[in-house]
Amino acid sequence: MSDKVISDYNGYDYKKIFWEDADREYEDQADRMAIRKLLPKRMDKFADIGGGYGRLANEYLKRAHTVIIFDYSKSELEQAKEIYGDRIETRAGDIYKLPFKDNELDGLMMVRVTHHLKDMNAAIAELYRVLKPGGVAVIEVANKRTLPKMARYVTGRSKVNPFDHKVANYKNIAANGFYNYHPKYVENIFDKTGFSIERVLSVSNFRSKGLKKIFGTKNLVKMEDGAQKLLAPIRFAPSIYYKLRKPTE
Repeated sequence: MSDKVISDYNGYDYKKIFWEDADREYEDQADRMAIRKLLPKRMDKFADIGGGYGRLANEYLKRAHTVIIFDYSKSELEQAKEIYGDRIETRAGDIYKLPFKDNELDGLMMVRVTHHLKDMNAAIAELYRVLKPGGVAVIEVANKRTLPKMARYVTGRSKVNPFDHKVANYKNIAANGFYNYHPKYVENIFDKTGFSIERVLSVSNFRSKGLKKIFGTKNLVKMEDGAQKLLAPIRFAPSIYYKLRKPTE
């Protein structure tokens, strides 16, 4: 394992444990809603980076001629192949050394991956490398500047400052930690790498057990639809989605 890889899902039933056995239907629907808004409708060769068992595959299978799910976990990819068969290709490897040629992909997405990245700069550079000029990357970023995190910091319940641009880590990074990022930090990386930001969405705006109990998932999903665009400028949601484009040469 690369010393930069901090999360190994081999042998872990992510589909059942994290999604099916937990109350995350709202989060799942919020992700899907954003992807449908941001992904191009027609692509030749597309890759879901860190796509695991293909949770979101139905959102892009009809949009691309060739679909590849890439992940570090071989067991997750085996599960994806069981579900989707010949409709997908799978590739395993290290995100910092992606098994794609330069300019190979017309489009890609990376959802619920950034919180595992030890070196965001290197990962984004790899995504840029494998994308064709004019290609689109849809990237979800774990946001450190959310309202709950601000409240915990202001009231002294957390020492992590959500207002500065430093990368935040909330657990033991060497074991199973998670990184969160200030929007300005990642947007600066996108800019330095060469990507242009075409669109931003605020996603999972109502991610709260309390709100789920009060309003129910169905109502929260309805509220989410309008909030994704409306709240994007303030970047307060747990997930910030970016539609990026690699410039034509």
